Amino acid sequence: MKLNAQQLERVANLFRAFAEPTRLAIVQELKADEMSVSDIVGCLSTSQANVSKQLKLLHDAGLVSRRKQGTQVLYRIADPMVFELCRIACDKLNRDAVRPAKLKF
Repeated sequence: MKLNAQQLERVANLFRAFAEPTRLAIVQELKADEMSVSDIVGCLSTSQANVSKQLKLLHDAGLVSRRKQGTQVLYRIADPMVFELCRIACDKLNRDAVRPAKLKF
């Protein structure tokens, strides 16, 4: 079944959410457990402002969810399919890495 223009845009937005290394690093950190912004900042070499910005984009894309606990906001992966998509992409890159390089003329 073919997707209509609106559905294709939703798919494109989902993949755009993965198109930034800091967002991927955040997803990787959230694989183990939910974390606060300050916890994530402590794991990455970027600013609190950047982590907050990237978390907002991930949240808007529906990839992470958040809950308030006291004065902190804790983030977690909203849908485990995130890890399946990452695994598929990593598998492809690993396959490409072991293939002999093709010469182009």
